[in-house]
Amino acid sequence: MKNKVITIDKAMTFVKDGSSLMMTGFGQSGSPRHLIRALSKTDVKNLHTISDDLGVAEHGFDQTISALVNNKQISKAECCFIGQNPEASRQYIEGTLDIDFIPMGTFAERIRAGGAGIGGFYTKTGIGTVVEEGKETKVINGEKYLLELPLRADVAFLHAYKADKAGNAIFKYTARNYNTIMATAADTVILEAEKIVEIGDIEPDEVQLPGVFVDYVVEAEEDIL
Repeated sequence: MKNKVITIDKAMTFVKDGSSLMMTGFGQSGSPRHLIRALSKTDVKNLHTISDDLGVAEHGFDQTISALVNNKQISKAECCFIGQNPEASRQYIEGTLDIDFIPMGTFAERIRAGGAGIGGFYTKTGIGTVVEEGKETKVINGEKYLLELPLRADVAFLHAYKADKAGNAIFKYTARNYNTIMATAADTVILEAEKIVEIGDIEPDEVQLPGVFVDYVVEAEEDIL
């Protein structure tokens, strides 16, 4: 099997100005903080991000996507909610950050559809709300549904508790969240892992994300929040 381990500096070369970027995590849990912080130190801008939220940026606590928001490296974000990030709210109100709010279940299913090659799906979530505006609808068995389209990205940043050098990964508890679906829905998948082990050191039945979905692995030892 191929050794997919690269440096974090090399990982940054795959994200360009204007790239679409998926980032895992629900708040801090499962967030690829090392990759995000490295990206925040680059000059890359005009990003289109796909993430659950826009991070936490209160009392100097700036370790997730909020680092990119605060640097104004993001021009468009697709997310479920802003999160505890007043800067994201300010940019949204000022019109410098375009945010598309997506119901969480729809968000996850759109990513899954993008990874599975599904052209779209119908859901009742959002009917009669602003979510419905501008979307195709269909009546099925007498009930109205919205057509939701798949989400894909140029690059995905993932985070795992442990991975081998081929990218086979294990997640810890709820940190798994979007990692497995986002791994299928991006052209280039970069996984940061707290622990990297040799190929064969992870039992096959323990693998939660097969390495076939991972292009590169970066070592990122967990740090104190």
